[in-house]
Amino acid sequence: MLPPFVRGILYCIILLSPVVNASQIITLNTTGEPPLNTRQLTGFMDLVTQEAFKRINIELNTIHLPAERGLKNVNAGIDDGEMSRVFGMEKSYPNLIRVPEKIMDWEFVAFSADNISLKNGWQSLAPYSLAYVNGWKILEKNADFPNVSKVRNVKQLFTLLKRKRADVVLYERWSGLFAKKNLGLNNVKMLRPPLAIKAMYIYLHKKHRALIKPLSHALADIKKDGTYQRFFNQTLGEFDH
Repeated sequence: MLPPFVRGILYCIILLSPVVNASQIITLNTTGEPPLNTRQLTGFMDLVTQEAFKRINIELNTIHLPAERGLKNVNAGIDDGEMSRVFGMEKSYPNLIRVPEKIMDWEFVAFSADNISLKNGWQSLAPYSLAYVNGWKILEKNADFPNVSKVRNVKQLFTLLKRKRADVVLYERWSGLFAKKNLGLNNVKMLRPPLAIKAMYIYLHKKHRALIKPLSHALADIKKDGTYQRFFNQTLGEFDH
């Protein structure tokens, strides 16, 4: 049996640990839209991240900021992290650290009322009028064509398509399908194949580096024990076609 003073030291370490201190709150920004993120925190990524932080005894606070502002806030240490960003964000924002276990894959796809072949990938879109949400780095990098409109959110994006002010809009698969359904755009199709498939990761400010490994392990465990699939069926199942 450990001496009383040793047990006291161990108890203090446990109480003060950033990983198990249930009073710690982490604020993550997300640019995700339903069904990935909702204001009621019932989207797929909401459920996955809440469960992951819960498993390491951290309370999660989720906020919704524009893409560019969110990154700048985390890099400055104003907020604690980003919920879903592509690999390599730390190259442009050096104070960010990536959690190695991905939260999910995002398919970046095109939506259009026209039958457009994507056999040449991004270059297939060059002749058309395009639109996408401002701040999405992968779209800015690959679809920087002359006739591009940038909007603030997904509703504005699909409204352009509805009013025929854009031939093609670019977005994430699940949220695009949700927006298409909600706006009643029955004539709009999701074009195949995806323009890109990217693993999406949680990023934390470097002051929270102690949480990186525990959080990564928690995400991996969620996938192994069936929780991840249950959340998928609950939130994305109806759009899985």
